[in-house]
Amino acid sequence: MSAFRAGVLTLVVILVAAWFGFTKTNPFADPYELHAVVRDAQNLKPGAPVRVAGVEVGKVTKVEGAGEGESAAELTMALKDDALPLHKDAHLQVRPRILLEGNFFVDLQPGSPGTGEIADGGTVPITQTASSVTLPEILSVLDSDTRSDLQTLLREYSTALDRGGARALNRTIPLLKPAYRLSAITNDALLGQQPAKDLQRVLRNQARVFRTLADNPETLKALVTDLNTTAGAVASQSSALAAAVPALRDTLREGYPALGELNDALPTLRAFSREALPGVRSSVPTLDAAIPWMVQARGLVGEDELKGLAADLSQAVPSLVKLNKRLVPTLRQLRALSSCTESVLVPFVESPIPSIEAGNSGQAVRSQLMHSFVGLAGESRVTDANTPVFHIQGVSPLNLTNGRIEPAAPQNPNMPPPHRPDVPCETQEAPNLAAPGGSALDPALTSVTP
Repeated sequence: MSAFRAGVLTLVVILVAAWFGFTKTNPFADPYELHAVVRDAQNLKPGAPVRVAGVEVGKVTKVEGAGEGESAAELTMALKDDALPLHKDAHLQVRPRILLEGNFFVDLQPGSPGTGEIADGGTVPITQTASSVTLPEILSVLDSDTRSDLQTLLREYSTALDRGGARALNRTIPLLKPAYRLSAITNDALLGQQPAKDLQRVLRNQARVFRTLADNPETLKALVTDLNTTAGAVASQSSALAAAVPALRDTLREGYPALGELNDALPTLRAFSREALPGVRSSVPTLDAAIPWMVQARGLVGEDELKGLAADLSQAVPSLVKLNKRLVPTLRQLRALSSCTESVLVPFVESPIPSIEAGNSGQAVRSQLMHSFVGLAGESRVTDANTPVFHIQGVSPLNLTNGRIEPAAPQNPNMPPPHRPDVPCETQEAPNLAAPGGSALDPALTSVTP
């Protein structure tokens, strides 16, 4: 290679290396690419920074129109690994930089982890993007009609305050103390039981509502127009409104007691609503299962079938009434049995059995009940001169005679355990398996050999 070619090649390599060094471009990198559609790019240029929480994580590589006949723009951004992961509810906004920086930048919010991640080359839809409001846009909104309406509002407001309105407002403020207190209670209740999660859900749902409104500008415009029409109709009846204000005082005087009673009923209503939720949730499957029966029942009560059905029912109803009357005592006993089972028997079988045997204490009655059947079957094989009998004796681990555990005598042999058939079972206490007295682990037991 000649010296001239070698010099040219060296100069090209130096220029390329210097360009990569000054532009900080890595030709071997494969950056994460993200697209986004915005309504207004606001003079955003390629090379503009992309920031997350003020930290630069990438650059805008391309800005182009979203499509023919559309005013939106599509941004293409190359992001570093520091910006990842990005989630499907990510938001971005085109915002102006500070005065010394000039131009605009993209403020990116990665979103919440529960919504899934955006793949490389994915697009943030226009409903999740926004543009900053600039001073020229604000000035363009304040046209002559808007300024005239604002002047009219301020003039009417000053007139209302000048003609006794200010003094009336001062007299009203002390009367607003109950309203302030109730508003504080309401605001505290609106925080929810878990302020962080509840507030996050509220903000997320509000974002969905606002996003839906933004996707339907014509509906939003019609809503504003209807509100304007309503306000105009109210303003046209100012005389009637002025006459209704004094009557409002009497209405509030009568309404406060009713509101107090309603407030007292809210805890009961809240408890009822909580208890009714399972039934409400199961109503849809119930209705789905009941609809075919309703279809059949409609034909059953038709004009052709209703006469015969009524004739059959007229004969069966007296017998059903007699049966219901006779079932009343039985149902009372069934109700008492069910209540006894729920209040006494079920708590007893769920209660733990105390035991001095290591590792065996605290076993539930329901899990140990079957083990007693084996012992009873073994005891039934013991016979004497009469018949096979059960030998049942109470044993106290503290009654020691010559190193042996002997049966413990009852506290009073002539006094049977209390039996109260006149007291309903459902009101009696469940059997208590915990023996009275001190701990059964007596030190003397450790020196006895059975």
